[in-house]
Amino acid sequence: MNNSDQSFSGGNPSRRSFLKSLGLAGSVAATAPAALAETTNTVSAPTYLNLIKRHSSTAANDRIRMGLIGTGGMGIGDMQTALMVEGVEMVAACDLYDGRLRRAKELWGANLPTTRDYREIIDRTDVDAVINATTDHWHEKISTDAMRKGKHVYCEKPMVQKVEDGHTLIKVQKETGKVFQVGSQFVSSIIQAKAKELLKAGDIGELVFAEAQYDRHSAMGAWQYSIPPDASPQTVDWDRYLGSAPKRPWDPLRFFRWRNYQDYGTGVAGDLFVHLLSTLHFVTGAKGPNRVYSSGGLRYWKDGRDVPDIQMGIYDYPKTAEHPEFNLTLRSNFVDGGGGGYMVRIVGTEGDMSMRMDSLIVHRNKFPKAPGLSIDNFPKDQQEAYLKEYNRLYPAQPEMEGPKEFVYSVPKNYKGDRYEHFVNFFNAIRNNTSVVEDATFGLRACGPTQCGNMSLFQKRIVGWDPIAMKINNAV
Repeated sequence: MNNSDQSFSGGNPSRRSFLKSLGLAGSVAATAPAALAETTNTVSAPTYLNLIKRHSSTAANDRIRMGLIGTGGMGIGDMQTALMVEGVEMVAACDLYDGRLRRAKELWGANLPTTRDYREIIDRTDVDAVINATTDHWHEKISTDAMRKGKHVYCEKPMVQKVEDGHTLIKVQKETGKVFQVGSQFVSSIIQAKAKELLKAGDIGELVFAEAQYDRHSAMGAWQYSIPPDASPQTVDWDRYLGSAPKRPWDPLRFFRWRNYQDYGTGVAGDLFVHLLSTLHFVTGAKGPNRVYSSGGLRYWKDGRDVPDIQMGIYDYPKTAEHPEFNLTLRSNFVDGGGGGYMVRIVGTEGDMSMRMDSLIVHRNKFPKAPGLSIDNFPKDQQEAYLKEYNRLYPAQPEMEGPKEFVYSVPKNYKGDRYEHFVNFFNAIRNNTSVVEDATFGLRACGPTQCGNMSLFQKRIVGWDPIAMKINNAV
């Protein structure tokens, strides 16, 4: 069971500043700025949001020592980003494929302790927090065990594979008092912060509709991840990997391309819709929809996967104190011949705002006071009578016309929303403050995506209680 190649008794070789020279190598994250400048030439001065926390020199006893559980592409990207934050150190790494453990040593030093058993990571006395970048079906178990061992947890999205597991994490987070942050990093984006500010200020009027898309046009985007030549039952701990999933014989596709299978992942909805819902909930203050309908299918990537490569959803949001009733449409297409793209668009009665990877575009179109005329089919006497009353109600008054489009752009020196997300996480650990995406927020984002998958496969409308965070019958 144990494939440790260094003692996990709690000792830790010096790992104080190795990452400083690595930067973001291999970290693929959608970035959003720490300051958004409004670049439309009709605005006299740029507008900035300062979300970056300036760190003074960190005292030794204020350092946060990290363990990485799951050293695949997302885990490496997360750890590289975390180590950009001052006062953060890497202590140890865990993975079920030996090659990734060797890669961890190549990235972070030959003396880095590594293991196949995550329990050895959370048992270490020199680990303060862990990054849980494992498969979806392991998120709850590892996060729960880590918090009960006194560790803070940064858990990749979706927070859980099943709704009931989300309630477990909420309970454990409250009981242990540990900091728990879900890794939908877009919610720490200054783009979304600016959108939230503008929506609250009424810049686009009253919310009526939202739409979002996350399309891709590549094999990697469709989860056709590369499989190492030495993949085998000898180099992969297959039995441990299966965990609570159904028992199956060794299959490298199910290990290295796990997102393609319902046993271990959550499909398009859990992987990408959860980002879009997190964005919408952060900007609008929404708790979630109450009705979900989803459709889609397998159009191109017929490689044995049992999840669709194109999925769409309609999510109905009830009226709350935070927002009026509105509807959301979602789409993700893994064979988008248009080249793919990301966008979240919020539509109001007097404008809209579109959030993209590196910009925020706002259009403002106020309703004219006068409704207009359609009286050509009236007889002349009725036209005259109508015009007389119309002109009395809506006298012509010249008005200044302001700009209709505002573009907020990403500053070139920004480190990205994933960096900001980790800054938020580490500040919460150091200062005992709240995070932007705790377990409750995480469940309210991923719970409706499970409803979406149920709707897709069962071909029915699924109900969701956004307050109690429960799946129920559609209303």
